[in-house]
Amino acid sequence: LYGGRIAEEMIFGWECVTTGASNDIERATEIAKSMVTRWGLSEKLGPMVYGEEQGEIFLGQSMGQQKSVVSDHIAEVIDLEIRRVVDKNYAHAKQLLADKIEILHAMADALMKYETIDAEQLDQRMKGETVTEPKHWLEKQAKAAKKEKKAKRAKKVEPTKTDDEPPAKESDLKSPGEPEKA
Repeated sequence: LYGGRIAEEMIFGWECVTTGASNDIERATEIAKSMVTRWGLSEKLGPMVYGEEQGEIFLGQSMGQQKSVVSDHIAEVIDLEIRRVVDKNYAHAKQLLADKIEILHAMADALMKYETIDAEQLDQRMKGETVTEPKHWLEKQAKAAKKEKKAKRAKKVEPTKTDDEPPAKESDLKSPGEPEKA
């Protein structure tokens, strides 16, 4: 989930990181929270559910008004465990990108060229192969070429006379070899 954000940080520096990854950060945090509080994947807290869902929020009740079902101490441990999971996975993703920096650059080049890539191009790059044009790119190129060809044909068919040209003289309209009228 952090690949885009980490790539921005690695390539452009911390000061140039954008907000584009905000949804990824939100999702990663929610997954870490579920790992710790619902799925029992925290060694410190063990296989227990903490802070069970309290059902729907009704009018007059807001999220901030729901009472926590865990002690302040457990809430602090939960926060620390969520932070640990997020930090551990962020560091792991960063190391993967650092180890495969040449693939990162090649994928960035492919994205700059084709705007989007599909699974086939991703697989090619991961195998160290040259990324070929994605199918949608070929279709897009074919449509553009067809449109351009159609536009050129339309230009050839259209008369070239403009409104500010004088009307044709009768002598201009005669066929070759036809005698001139007096």
